[in-house]
Amino acid sequence: MEFEKIPTVPTADEVLDRCFRRAAAKMKEKKNKDRANEEFVRAVSQAIHDRLVRVMRSFPEFETLAPFYRDTVDILWGIDRVKKALGGVGWAARWARTHGPGLAYQTRKSETPQVIRKRAVARLSSVVHQIDDDLRFLNDIRNVLRKLPHVEDEFTVVIAGYPNVGKSSFIRLVSSATPEVASYPFTTKGIIVGHRMTGRERMQFIDTPGVLDRPAEERNAIERQALTAVVNLADVILCIIDATEHCGYPIEEQVRLIHEIESLTDAPVLVVANKSDLVYFDGYLNMSTETGEGISEVVDTLMGYREKKVSDEKGEGEPC
Repeated sequence: MEFEKIPTVPTADEVLDRCFRRAAAKMKEKKNKDRANEEFVRAVSQAIHDRLVRVMRSFPEFETLAPFYRDTVDILWGIDRVKKALGGVGWAARWARTHGPGLAYQTRKSETPQVIRKRAVARLSSVVHQIDDDLRFLNDIRNVLRKLPHVEDEFTVVIAGYPNVGKSSFIRLVSSATPEVASYPFTTKGIIVGHRMTGRERMQFIDTPGVLDRPAEERNAIERQALTAVVNLADVILCIIDATEHCGYPIEEQVRLIHEIESLTDAPVLVVANKSDLVYFDGYLNMSTETGEGISEVVDTLMGYREKKVSDEKGEGEPC
């Protein structure tokens, strides 16, 4: 994944420290001290330009990202804000490249080259410090992006529903994922990806954070990230409901959420009632992530959706 390749973004002081050390090494190579001062300024400005350009180029072009990743960046920080930070870094890089040679030339022509050198370096340092907030912001983004799960291009089951209905417990039972499972809502703070071999093929399971049935503008970033996974990644959506209502949400609200999810995507939606060891919910597939009852039937049904997709892609006509 592209995000894994993003190196640590240095702070302004770290950029300058590295550039000064690089320039000092070049300065020592000059026997003429006046030319050495000029070369120091030139080397500092060039090093600043090169370092900041590397920062910019280490981030992907957001327009070319897969919709899920692009939407996730937009949800967490806002793509416009990220672009603004990258634009600030670009401005400082261009300033160093445009003004650096002139500052170096002034040092050569001055009768007090050491004084002019210090002034030139101070101007360059001031420019870099102006983007220190941008650099720190980009490093924060980098640290989060590197932790995003790698979503493969394969048959994908997105698991959705209210908090604490058993989504994480289900994915732990049927896939390689090992999410934290607890008896309180909102344990899942981001999407979790797991896989299950079915013959020679794999099924990809994505556990999403709990989503609440409330207006879109009232949802937090975690909930919006879950809906982004539903819209952009799912070949089939497994909606889990808790008929016991021990999750803390009435069944009517849980069903309304299912209807909203159905309106957001063309992917088929499979509704399964969890906690059948406590309450059996007529009209739906039932399972218990506590006892394992009904889990294999749910997996078999999901495999049927995968077989149907394969059949449709091959143009074999009737669904399985």
